[in-house]
Parts: sequence; C-alpha cells; structure tokens
Amino acid sequence: MPDESHPARPSRCVFVYGTLRCGGSNDITRLRPAPRFVGAARVAGALHHLGAYPGMTLGGSGWVRGEVYAIAPALEALLDEIEDLGAEPTDEYVKREVVVQLEGQAQALPCLVYEINPRRLGSAPLIAHGDWLGEGNLYLI
Repeated sequence: MPDESHPARPSRCVFVYGTLRCGGSNDITRLRPAPRFVGAARVAGALHHLGAYPGMTLGGSGWVRGEVYAIAPALEALLDEIEDLGAEPTDEYVKREVVVQLEGQAQALPCLVYEINPRRLGSAPLIAHGDWLGEGNLYLI
C-alpha cells in the first residue's frame, strides 16, 4: 500500500542536446535510475562547439535539436554532478527551466536544460545546424 503521507514526487523532464543524448559519450539512457524517453525536440537557442562537448545559449532565432526525457529526482542529482552543479559547483553551466517544442506535436513542455555560461564560450564556433549529433558539424566562425 502506498504511503500517502509522502506522495511520490512526479518526474521532471530534461532537454539534452549534447553528450547526454542517446549515443553520446554521456548517454542518458545508460544512467540510473533509467529515464523515460518522451520525444525529439527543439529549443530556441544557439549551439557552440567546445571541443569534446557543446554548450547551448538560450534564445535568439536559431534552434537547437535534442531529446526530452522524464527523470527521477535521483537522476536529476546525477545530471547536476555531470554538469558540475553538484557538491562543488563551477560556473560553466546554469540549470534553467524552459519551454521545449516536441517534434510532431503541438504540445510544448517545460523542461530542465543546462545552459552554458556565455563567459565560457570564448571564440567557440557556432554549430550552424544546431544538432551536436548531426551530419558533420558545420560551423560559423
């Protein structure tokens, strides 16, 4: 019988756009507790190539492609650690909540996203097509 004095916290959604995407070096589907895939999505923003990983800045006229996953609080804490927002945070990323447009659906969904601190971009090239895992990252310099 469920303990009604402590209802389960509903899962949150996260938009992942770089190494956390399925097939990426930090593939979220390999993490535990396992996330639930919600769908492909896009967010208004710009994607920058930082070497082994990308950084996204929110807003503007471009789009960044990614994936949305429903996550448990324990996985959110693990993602915070991966993005250096855990016990000893850096200023590289900021966790935000944004409205994400799911592909093929009229529905928009509030999601967590890890936005790069613009001060960390330096002269990082822009990934013009906004897709870290897309065919040959094309840059604008």
